[in-house]
Amino acid sequence: MKIRSNVSEFILLGLTQNHDLQIFCFGMFLIMFTAILLGNLLIIVTIKSSPRLNSPMYFFLGCLSFVDICYSTVTAPKLIADLLVEKKTIPYFGCIAQLFFIHLLGGTEIFVLTAMAYDRYIAICKPLLYTAIMNKCVCSWMVVVSWLGGFIHSIVQTLLTTHLPFCGPNVIDHYFCDVHPLLKLACTDTYIVGLIVIANSGMISLISFLVLTISYISILVMLRSHSSEGRLKALSTCASHIAVVILYFGPCIFIYLRPSTTFSQDKSVALFYTIITPMLNPLIYTLRNEEVKNAMRKLWSKRISVGK
Repeated sequence: MKIRSNVSEFILLGLTQNHDLQIFCFGMFLIMFTAILLGNLLIIVTIKSSPRLNSPMYFFLGCLSFVDICYSTVTAPKLIADLLVEKKTIPYFGCIAQLFFIHLLGGTEIFVLTAMAYDRYIAICKPLLYTAIMNKCVCSWMVVVSWLGGFIHSIVQTLLTTHLPFCGPNVIDHYFCDVHPLLKLACTDTYIVGLIVIANSGMISLISFLVLTISYISILVMLRSHSSEGRLKALSTCASHIAVVILYFGPCIFIYLRPSTTFSQDKSVALFYTIITPMLNPLIYTLRNEEVKNAMRKLWSKRISVGK
């Protein structure tokens, strides 16, 4: 593939130019990234080691935790390291690789969240058919399709970007390489490419959000016919999912469902889906889920007894 670019590296401006604020952010984001790794690894280990969590809902939750670990790893280490250096650079191909993996993992997360919503819809609205519909083979294929969908979404974004000429300047007003900041630097008309980006990233986010909203509204309507105990348990589970959907899709729709322009708020908004949501997911899914908390207690008790 022929790359028509005179730029060999890009300079990232990062989150802030204030030195004292950079030191504060370094400590804060280092703690947050550690929490992402430990929290999501704990979810994965708990689900794998507990027979009681051998259900489609927890299978998807484990997949979501794995995607969150990978997703934050694409941006957070670079962000943290750049807070300690004056000149924040990234090679051209490193920038393209970061762009590819951000959209691969971001798209996969969208589709996994959609699969989780479908799982809850079948469990609550069609309980008698649940085990037949959501068998292990179907769940596995849903995850495979989620990764495939993320790959197709990402490869479109990446190919569009690599075919753009970059003649300089090479300063990206962001803390990672994304489509809109790169389109702003291209030395050619990017109007058509910008429309394709909206149709790709923006519409995927919006349509998935609408599908999720409709599915959860259907679930809430269906819950009226359940017993109060069953209603409370289902509401607790759905509330966790809805919280994650709002935290993740709101910023994505703000960033991608608009023309290829950049705003000063974009960097702060992007923190929600690259760092904050992956950090909060383990808390959201465990604090409102007694089964996961009980499984964690048993796992901790086993570790202590083995240590003795």
